Amino acid sequence: EIGVRLVGSEMCIRDRFSTLLLFFVIFTVAYNLTSKAMKIGILTSGGDCPGINATIRGVCKTAINHYGMEVYGIHSGFRGLLDNDVEPLTEKSLSGLLNLGGTILGTSREKPFKKRLSAASEDKPALMLKNIHDLGLDCIVCIGGNGTQKTAAKLAQAGVNVVSVPKTIDNDVWGTDVSFGFDSAVTIATDAIDRLHSTASSHQRVMVIEVMGHKAGWIALYSGMAGGGDVILIPELSYDIHNIGNTIIERLKKGKPYSIVVVAEGIKTMDGKKAAEYIAQEIEYETGFETRETVLGYIQRGGSPTPYDRNLATRMGGHATELIASGQFGRMVSLQGAEIGSIPLNEVAGKLKLVNENHDLIVQGKRMGICFG
Repeated sequence: EIGVRLVGSEMCIRDRFSTLLLFFVIFTVAYNLTSKAMKIGILTSGGDCPGINATIRGVCKTAINHYGMEVYGIHSGFRGLLDNDVEPLTEKSLSGLLNLGGTILGTSREKPFKKRLSAASEDKPALMLKNIHDLGLDCIVCIGGNGTQKTAAKLAQAGVNVVSVPKTIDNDVWGTDVSFGFDSAVTIATDAIDRLHSTASSHQRVMVIEVMGHKAGWIALYSGMAGGGDVILIPELSYDIHNIGNTIIERLKKGKPYSIVVVAEGIKTMDGKKAAEYIAQEIEYETGFETRETVLGYIQRGGSPTPYDRNLATRMGGHATELIASGQFGRMVSLQGAEIGSIPLNEVAGKLKLVNENHDLIVQGKRMGICFG
């Protein structure tokens, strides 16, 4: 009986030892897998925009300091993935980025998935996928506008782990309430409109200022309202030049000898003329009033981001890294109300967020006598 008990105890000890050994092996393998630092690449594509560097900083500082990831900067947008133009980013690389305009990674308008002209053309998607594999990148962070989101969605469809961040001064990326860069552009445009008031008043002229916005009139709407524009023209709404002329004449009759007209660059014009040039000529013809135009141009995209854009870019960059750490790929970071979240990339690609005629700023503007065309 004692012998049976001893044998039983020995077998029990062996079983326990085997179980413990198995758990140890599983734990060791799991630890090695999870402790392996993720390698992520980050690129910026499309036009430059205030807040890009703040976003790069938000992504990389979170990745390095909080998650222990390795980060690689990809130069010149998607062109850098084709040319293997990549460098590691460190804490030192990220110093001084928060208020810096432009992008330290450079940018391009390379569209690797654009249809090839011939069979002999370079197979860009295949080359890009090969380079991503060879570099051992676990995820690509794409910062850019509508074109970038479309390319990022195609990358995701090709099996690449992708997380994107919307970037545009036009504020026309679908799926996010606001994109960083928009507030900075509106601030610059509003300041320019403020300055034109004094010149228009002194010379009793009509001043036409053209701001950016090919298809979406967000900058014209927000800066026009904030800057006290009397006429605001955006691509989403049609206009009647006779109505605009009558509005300016009626202002004169009310003792207002000057007017400010804010136009988006994408409004329809005759004979392919630039927006401000065309509207200024038509107003002068309709009213007989001296009219001058100003094109704000690329100054809206340059310089330091506003405090709002710095904070938005930082929050979006940090959330992009959280998505990577939790394995939520194929998504675009978005601002929804006051919260930072994300939506599937395939819901974003190919869509535009345009101004609706029932937008509260337009409704309120009309109530105050502002002409929208």
